Amino acid sequence: MPHAAPIRLIAIDIDGTLLSHEGRVGAPNQAALALARSLGVEVVIATGRRHCYAMRVLRDIGLPESAVLISSNGTVVRNLSSQLIERTHMSPEATALLCNHLAGFRNALVITFDKVGPDGEDARGALVVEELAEIHASIERWVTANELYIVHVNPIENALKNDAPIQAMLVGTMDRMAQAEALLVSHPGVAAVGETLSGGLISLNRTAYPERDLSILDILPAGCSKGAALLRLAASRGIQPSEIMAIGDNWNDLSMLEVVGHPVLMGNAPEDLKTLARQHGWRIGLPHTESGVAEAIESALTSALTPKSHETTQPTLVG
Repeated sequence: MPHAAPIRLIAIDIDGTLLSHEGRVGAPNQAALALARSLGVEVVIATGRRHCYAMRVLRDIGLPESAVLISSNGTVVRNLSSQLIERTHMSPEATALLCNHLAGFRNALVITFDKVGPDGEDARGALVVEELAEIHASIERWVTANELYIVHVNPIENALKNDAPIQAMLVGTMDRMAQAEALLVSHPGVAAVGETLSGGLISLNRTAYPERDLSILDILPAGCSKGAALLRLAASRGIQPSEIMAIGDNWNDLSMLEVVGHPVLMGNAPEDLKTLARQHGWRIGLPHTESGVAEAIESALTSALTPKSHETTQPTLVG
């Protein structure tokens, strides 16, 4: 009987995954996305970037406006035309915990609000900081790229009086962020990275760049993650987790790699995450500098184009 492609949806991270070292989606990766779509496989982008910042690199790469973008680590889901699908805000209790429990780390704190307009562009005030010097020292390029959206509010609680954020993040050295993470997890309302806490207020995600001595700790509404958002989206399409491929490179991708049938970890992932991948039997692909996304997609989907030796009919494509 005809061979049917086992993958119906592919979820792909952006930074360190889809992008080259030059910060662009290279031609091989664009061709692989086109291949997937030609076989009836839905392509979804799942990123820690907020929607506006993600769209800077997603325009003009061949994806349709109906393609789905899971942004801010799963707290917001829109299509590329900026139509809102779902969004989760932090509760007042969560923001109070955030401000009261991080006294020694407020100079490393960025709070994010969803201020996306119909054109996909953010309004000023989408990013709020109390102080910027420490953040600038850690992620200078990000600050420069987002300076139009950043406002200073001191004390930062004043920014929370009339609007609810979608997430917050702490940035700094590996050691300092490990201290911040330990402090947050010490609170009974905070779920650690990779954990779900019944009745919790906050979930944590981590992105680590050991070679740069940089760690980003994302602070999300309870229960939010790339994986949770991806599963809800797939269920709305009638797609089973076993029919999903997820490709990522860092700890904030863990939630989706854990729940899909075809997890692929990029070759440039941190070594401790690679160790975990090997324990789970996940595929470890090429690094992003070698178009690892293209290699993973083409390897998985090429079989849909080639009938088995005993077949005489054309393959059935997913659609």
